[in-house]
Amino acid sequence: MRKLKVLLVDDEIMIREGFKRLFDWEAHGCEVVGEAADGIEALRQIDALLPDIVIMDINIPFMNGLKVIEVSRTKHPEIAYVIVSGYDDFSYCRKALQLQITDYILKPVNYEEFGSCIDSLKISMYESKTSENSDLDKGDERVISSIMRYMQEHLSEEISLSLLADEFHLNPQYISQLFKNEIGVGFLAYLTNIRIEKAKKLLLSTALSVTEISSYAGYSDYRVFTKVFKKTEGITPSQFRREFLDRKKAEI
Repeated sequence: MRKLKVLLVDDEIMIREGFKRLFDWEAHGCEVVGEAADGIEALRQIDALLPDIVIMDINIPFMNGLKVIEVSRTKHPEIAYVIVSGYDDFSYCRKALQLQITDYILKPVNYEEFGSCIDSLKISMYESKTSENSDLDKGDERVISSIMRYMQEHLSEEISLSLLADEFHLNPQYISQLFKNEIGVGFLAYLTNIRIEKAKKLLLSTALSVTEISSYAGYSDYRVFTKVFKKTEGITPSQFRREFLDRKKAEI
């Protein structure tokens, strides 16, 4: 899988340098191809570089980040955007959701959480590509698609490389390499991502307890589930549900 091109947009040079030096882009299959310090330059760079991902601050000179995204969306709908902001403002979050922003991350950036965000983004981009292009159903892509579908259908059960190897009559190392080559993330990163995404949907759409949700998401111990969820999302499952409900009340 080719490296994904990343554009960094922030008016603070130290923030941009932090992203370049403190985050291991190579390990996540990405490379920083450009930077911009204001909204006008960001639009120019997006047109010139056609990045796969734009990491964007909201409060930048000349044109704020949300407006940049709104304008560039019309020409480049395939680009993914991640907002990084120092403001935990609900109006910003709501606008970001309307613009279908991939994620909204608060400063100071937790680079471990940011890595989970990038891996999640790569997974969703791969799934979008395969759903839009039925002709991809061949060779290794057919195999990985079948494995991904199996994992989604058996999410509440135990899933491991050895189990998948038995189910699909393949070598575990081959399956592990498939995830790296085809999706750009490791097997465990993919499994954690789809389990946490399943849990988030249940937290927002049902009244199930955290213990019940952890079981549906494939975690036999809710304490392990809570630990993994907090490591990935930065907050506990209960806080995640509570913040969503608070925002819903604020809209009424």
